[in-house]
Amino acid sequence: MATNDEKYERIAVVTGANKGIGFEIVRQLAAAGVTVMDVTDINSITLLVHFITAKFGRLDILVNNAGACGMEVDDEGLRALNIDEATWKSGKAASLVQGVMKTTYEKAEECFNTNYYGAKEVAETLLPVLKLSTTGARIVNISSLRGELWRIPNDQIRSKFTNIENLTEAEIHEILQKFLQDVKQETLIENGWPMMLPAYGISKTALNAYTRLLARKYPEMYINCVHPGYVDTDLAWHTGPMSPEDGAKAPVRLALSPEGGPTGCYFNQMKVASF
Repeated sequence: MATNDEKYERIAVVTGANKGIGFEIVRQLAAAGVTVMDVTDINSITLLVHFITAKFGRLDILVNNAGACGMEVDDEGLRALNIDEATWKSGKAASLVQGVMKTTYEKAEECFNTNYYGAKEVAETLLPVLKLSTTGARIVNISSLRGELWRIPNDQIRSKFTNIENLTEAEIHEILQKFLQDVKQETLIENGWPMMLPAYGISKTALNAYTRLLARKYPEMYINCVHPGYVDTDLAWHTGPMSPEDGAKAPVRLALSPEGGPTGCYFNQMKVASF
C-alpha cells in the first residue's frame, strides 16, 4: 500500500497489520500519503532494515501493533457469558471468566515475547533508520487499559514501574521473569498480580515503561503508547463495541503528529492519561 506525498514522502512500518486495528492503521496512513510496510514476521526485520536503507534511506514512523492475550480461552464459552463493556473495563469480569479463561506458562511466555520483547526488538532493530528521519521519527506502541499501573495490587511491583527515573530495562525483564515464575508455581494471586488478563496487562505495563525509557533516551523522536479503545477484534474476542476503523484513529493521529508534539506519554484514545 503506497502513495506519495508531494512535499515529503513519509515511510512507515506497522507490525501486526494483516487484520483488525493494524490493517486499519495501514489503510489510514496510506490514505494520508504515507508509504507503509507491514511486518508479519519479526525474524525478517533485519532484512527489512536493509531494504529501507537501500530504497528510502530512512524510516519516519513505526507502529508496534502485534499482540497476544496470554491465556487459553474457550471462545464459545466466553461469548455465552455476554459480559458487558463496563464489566470488562472495570476488571470485574475477572471473577466471571475463571471457567473459560486460563493463564498458562506457555501462553504467558508467548504474550511477553510478542507484546513486550517483540515490540522492543522491532524498535531497536529499526532505530538506525528511524534516527535518519529528517522530521523526528514517530514510534507508536499499541497499549491497553489493562496495563495501567493502578490495576497492579502489589505495591512493590507498582512502585518499580512508577519510578521511571531509576527503572532499567534489566529490571523490567526481572519483573516479567518473576511473573512467569509465579505462573509456574500458581502463585499469581498470592503475589499481588492483576487477575484480569494478567499476562496481557503486565506485558502492556512493561511496554508502557519501555516507551518512557526510549523517549528519554531519544528526545529528538516522538515516542508514545496508546490505548486505542475497546475494539471489535480477534484479540478482544469480538466483544468490543468500537470498529477497527475507529480504533485506528488514535494511533494514526500519533503517527502523524506535528513537530513539537508530546513524547513519552500514554494516551487513552485521543487524550493524554496517567500511566
